[in-house]
Amino acid sequence: MESVANVLETYRGRDRLVRTVCYSSRLLGGLLVAPGGSRPELGRRLLLIARELSNCRAALRLFDDLSMYLYSREYGLGGTEEDTIVRLLSITENLADQLYYPCEHVAWAADYRILSINSDKWWTLSNSLWSLSLALGALRSFRVVQLLRKELKRSPNKTYLKTEESNRMSRRTYRTRMRVEILNIISCLADLTNAIHWMPPGFLWAGKFPEWLVGLMGTLSSVIGLYQMSCGSCSTKDP
Repeated sequence: MESVANVLETYRGRDRLVRTVCYSSRLLGGLLVAPGGSRPELGRRLLLIARELSNCRAALRLFDDLSMYLYSREYGLGGTEEDTIVRLLSITENLADQLYYPCEHVAWAADYRILSINSDKWWTLSNSLWSLSLALGALRSFRVVQLLRKELKRSPNKTYLKTEESNRMSRRTYRTRMRVEILNIISCLADLTNAIHWMPPGFLWAGKFPEWLVGLMGTLSSVIGLYQMSCGSCSTKDP
């Protein structure tokens, strides 16, 4: 109880839990309203909850620009990264994230008639930036896993420089980092499938996912996000 309460005290922790409830409601609701579903009325109510929670998260993201900017500024040109590919992928990902938020804000304002413009193209643009960010995030984690595997293969040859215990600790650290990056790949790809589903019709599988499958992919990435947060590796963006 205390750990859940502590998570809810933080904005990022509350957003993670709301995201998980949102997508799990979409998963269960989609299953119940699907052909052959046992309780379609309950399913519609769960889908309504999911839609309202999604709208709530979109409104709260109106205030995420500054935190994203501070994160991007702190990372800068990735001077602490030893690998050039990881650095370039991270810089491009940060740029896509930074552009994502204002585009989504404009689309949100257009939906609520605050701006007298068509929101469709702005939603498409923000969704494209989100898709790009997810793809770059998956590629970055894949590259990091490759580098960690190389280090693991090299580490036995360095035992003469370390004690047996320190070498074992080093290998455990590498494996932990690999597990985190692999989970990040799964999370990014799960969200990317949904992002493509929300693209304009005619693009790959856009518009072809049933509600329960959108909920399943979102729930998978959300649960991974909660696990990463508990491990202290919380991501900075989470549409």
